[in-house]
Amino acid sequence: MDEARLTLQQWLSPSFPVSAFAYSHGLEWAISEGRIADAETLRGWLETVLRTGSGRTDGALVAAAARGEDPGALSELAEALATSAERWAETRDQGAAFVATTNALYADTLQAMPYPVAFGVRARALELPVAEVVAMYLQAFTSNLVSAAVRFIPLGQTDGQRVASALHPVIAALGVELSTLPTDRIGTSAVLSDMAAMAHETMDVRIFRS
Repeated sequence: MDEARLTLQQWLSPSFPVSAFAYSHGLEWAISEGRIADAETLRGWLETVLRTGSGRTDGALVAAAARGEDPGALSELAEALATSAERWAETRDQGAAFVATTNALYADTLQAMPYPVAFGVRARALELPVAEVVAMYLQAFTSNLVSAAVRFIPLGQTDGQRVASALHPVIAALGVELSTLPTDRIGTSAVLSDMAAMAHETMDVRIFRS
C-alpha cells in the first residue's frame, strides 16, 4: 500500500476531526418513527441513500472535484443540493473542519467549502483513481451511518457490520459510475430520506445534529 492510500484512509478515519459521529443524516428521526428497526430496514434505507440520495450526490461532487472542476461552482451546486437546513449545516461544518485540519497539516490556505468538494480537491493531489477515491468516501459515509444506527436502534455490532458488508457491491459500482458523471446530471430522488432530515429539525429531543 502506498503513501497516497494511507493518507486517504487517514482522512476518512473516525479519528480525523470532522465530527462525523455527531450526524445521523436523518436516521435518528426515521428510527424514532419505527421506519428503521432492524438490520434489513437499515440496509434498504442506506442503499436508497447511496443509489438515489445524498450519498450519490456527494460521491458525484467528490468525483468532480477530484477531476479538477471548479471548486467554487461545485460548492454552489453542493449548497443547492442540500435538501434541508441540517443537511447544509452537516456538509458545511464538516467541510470547514476538514479544510482547517488539512490546512494545518500541509501548511496550506485552502478556503472552507462543503465537505465532498473539499475532500475531492484534496484527493486530486494524491493522484489516485477517481473511482477509488469516491468508493472510499462512500464507504466512510456508510460506516458512519451504520455506527449511528448501531447506537440508536440499538443494533448489534455484528449485524451492523453485516449491513456494511452487504453494501460493498453497491459502493464499488457507484465509485465507477460516479467517477465520470457530468455535473449537469447530478441529482437526488430519495424523498423519504430528505423528509427525514427535515423532520429531524423539529424533534424535541435529539442526540445527533442531523
